[in-house]
Amino acid sequence: MTGNQDLVKLYSKRILALAAAIPLTERLENPDASVRKRSPLCGSTVTVELKVSDGRVVAFAQDVKACALGQAAASVVGSNIVGCDLAQIRAVRDQLSAMLKDNGPVPAPPFDGLGVLLPARDYKNRHASILLALDASVEAFQNASNRACA
Repeated sequence: MTGNQDLVKLYSKRILALAAAIPLTERLENPDASVRKRSPLCGSTVTVELKVSDGRVVAFAQDVKACALGQAAASVVGSNIVGCDLAQIRAVRDQLSAMLKDNGPVPAPPFDGLGVLLPARDYKNRHASILLALDASVEAFQNASNRACA
């Protein structure tokens, strides 16, 4: 397969559909935390805002300036993160990282939609962009928890 055919395979219709339909993109009023993460390799950025109550995400917003792969990941995250606790968000981030870097399985439901990104395993330069939404979500949740304890 040529390089162009590989890219066509990587950017499937499902990935492009997810990238075009990122949910929860409106800013939150008075978020408990806001975190911006940037992939140094490609320059993709994701800013996450969230509110936490009783140890769970109750409101979430994201501003995604990333490649289609990072956008697709953010789309799946935004569709499923409300109601999750920190342990769940960390687990899915670690599962996605293992799926990409160590040939691990697809993340557990409800984040199994991230399996659409399996073809990106061979594109190490895209892994950081794919992980941005979850990395930012973990840090934002930690910051919100620390702020609540202060």
